[in-house]
Amino acid sequence: MHQGKIFHNAKWIIGCKIIQALIQMIIGMLTARYLGPANYGLVNYAASLTAFVLPFMQLGLQSTLVQEYILAPEKNGEILGTAMVMTLVSGTLSMLGVVGFSLVANWGETTTIVVCVLYSITLLCQSLELIQYWFQARMLSKYSSLAMLGAYIVVSAYKVFLLVTGKSVYWFALSHAVEYGASGVLMFILQCRLGTQKLRFSLQTAGSMLSRSKYYILSAMMVTIFQNTDHVMLKLMCGDVENGYYTAAVTCVCLANFVYNGIIDAARPAFLESRRESVAAFEGNITRLYSVIIWLTVAQCIVFEVLAEPIVLFLYAQNYRPAISVLRVLVWLLPFSYIGSVRNVWILGMERYSILWKINLSGVVANVFLNAVMIPLWGACGAALASVLTQFVANLVTGFLMPPLRRNNQLMLRGLDPRNLVDLLRRFLLNRVH
Repeated sequence: MHQGKIFHNAKWIIGCKIIQALIQMIIGMLTARYLGPANYGLVNYAASLTAFVLPFMQLGLQSTLVQEYILAPEKNGEILGTAMVMTLVSGTLSMLGVVGFSLVANWGETTTIVVCVLYSITLLCQSLELIQYWFQARMLSKYSSLAMLGAYIVVSAYKVFLLVTGKSVYWFALSHAVEYGASGVLMFILQCRLGTQKLRFSLQTAGSMLSRSKYYILSAMMVTIFQNTDHVMLKLMCGDVENGYYTAAVTCVCLANFVYNGIIDAARPAFLESRRESVAAFEGNITRLYSVIIWLTVAQCIVFEVLAEPIVLFLYAQNYRPAISVLRVLVWLLPFSYIGSVRNVWILGMERYSILWKINLSGVVANVFLNAVMIPLWGACGAALASVLTQFVANLVTGFLMPPLRRNNQLMLRGLDPRNLVDLLRRFLLNRVH
């Protein structure tokens, strides 16, 4: 399992993300208060539209690149260069799609259209973000984490400048493109220094990569639909203010996401290597990962149930008080959401890609139906409940209904045993001692 490497890799990912999260909390709090619920909701409406096309822009490569590097280390330069060219082209097409949709759906709303155009520039910059998976595969996340942290510090300084000078919502919409662009450039420079292979494009490699990643494109599109439909439907059915309350609750829920993502990202390369050696070892690793993720997310849910009011009022002040009840509902999507993230590592290791679209189709159908029913009744709280039920259906229920996933759900149920978590902590402490 290469536990020492995993812990070292996770240490850098999570450590840098902690610093980033603290900065993000302060800047996000000031930005939300400055923009107010309406403009804050507008920026996140643009973010949701951009997220809808992100799966096409990424071409599923964010889920398979680490495995590509592990399987063909002698072709790492060709793999990375090909992936960057592919996503640059798809990013351009995706940006045009966002602009076209906003012109049709928000005709006559000049501010909304301009915000969507500026935010969509992010799609062009994200082709460089794929470099982080090269670092992950080589257990060198120290460098990519520091690059992303440095970029976020630059963007935070940019946002402070916007706040101090009283800039319009347009400038805040552009800040996301600045962040991805800065981190991408820094990672590119580091990769050029640390990498030994020249980057190049290969049409044959592109076809080979797409043959494996194509399953994740449709899957990711469906995930995006049921993760962002709530924002779009709230905007169209209830307006920017209600969407602003919902966005504030979402931001609070995601405060600790860097911990869960850091653990999964750091573990993925070693887990995939263990799969090549032994299915039993791979399943043992997956069970322990489930245990860590489930118990950490449940702990966060309990804390947020108790402290929802002070958290929201501290971050967003009295203008966002309606977000308190939304947060108490929405936080319970975390365990089900990250159960799905661990399951995807299992699917990748067992090469059962074709099942992904069925899983996420169930999520899409559930999410659209539940939002259509619940938003008119309860507004942002209805969208929150719809999101929780959607994650429950897509990431837990389907695992019992679909035969190919039942083995994974058995591993998940084993992960509920807290002794797995205790065993992992013991291993970690022994690793630190030695």
